[in-house]
Amino acid sequence: MRLPHSLLPFLAASALALTALAAGGGGDAPRPSDAVNAVERALAPADPTDDFGDTVRVAAPARRIVSLNPATTEILFAIGAGERLIGRSRWDEWPAEVRAVPALGDGIRPNVEATLAAKPDLVLLYASADNREAARALRAAGVATAAIKVDRLADFRRATRLLGRLTGDTARARTVVDSVDATLERVRQAVAGRARPRVVWPLFGRPLLAVGGGSFQHEVLDIAGGENAFGDDARPAVPVSREEVLRRGADVMLVGPTRVALVRADPAWAALAAVREGRVLAVDTNVVYRPAVRLGEAAVSLARLLHPEVAPLLADSATAARP
Repeated sequence: MRLPHSLLPFLAASALALTALAAGGGGDAPRPSDAVNAVERALAPADPTDDFGDTVRVAAPARRIVSLNPATTEILFAIGAGERLIGRSRWDEWPAEVRAVPALGDGIRPNVEATLAAKPDLVLLYASADNREAARALRAAGVATAAIKVDRLADFRRATRLLGRLTGDTARARTVVDSVDATLERVRQAVAGRARPRVVWPLFGRPLLAVGGGSFQHEVLDIAGGENAFGDDARPAVPVSREEVLRRGADVMLVGPTRVALVRADPAWAALAAVREGRVLAVDTNVVYRPAVRLGEAAVSLARLLHPEVAPLLADSATAARP
């Protein structure tokens, strides 16, 4: 009979007390997280599923991990499992320690042979349709594989808890989620009640795209006190014309640092209030495009851009934003 998760705090405390008594006050006392992890393992379903709906079976906490998904790589380091990483994609650049891990190629349609040659006991992929065949091949070779999509705030929370379970430290994973959520809430409270500027966030390319309502950037922008001009479109990125951007209007335009001068000097953008009135603002691309443990930091960064007056309220959040 499986016990309800509402009993978890009580059972964890009981387990900790029992192990402390067993230790008799001498020797190495167990960590509180060990008791929590043991209880959560007892309460959890037998095997979790990934974002392809496939069952992920690991006989024991994973010790040799290949992560071909930058978001899961960052989460692994945040939950204290970075030293178990034996392979990454060439896109993985943060934290700095990841550069010492061998790069095994692309994260989309990865090199299955190179991945298997690393002898992993767990492979993490991005849950893209392009990676379904790789996931099948890895599982057929007997390697536990989890395809994970981290595109929204809820995805980050779910992915972190799943990785905590696969690495055997659910307590640390929950702490990371709680830390990010606390920073997001701190930002939400700091900008509460303030006028919300209308924001367009173009992703320059062919075609021109704008951040839409189906992205984590939209969610973080909302928390930071901005109104997304294309937030009514449920797609993560919305193909737009310059004319559509001008028609919708925006008080602020967010762009990468290399684009600020180009946009301000382009006469075709002059009709947009954000450009005309000098509110083309540079986002920190190293932070705001990472849908993982730097989400809190991204919210702090955007809030300071959109509402400079709240900077003193968030003075301690810049360092607290990273778990």
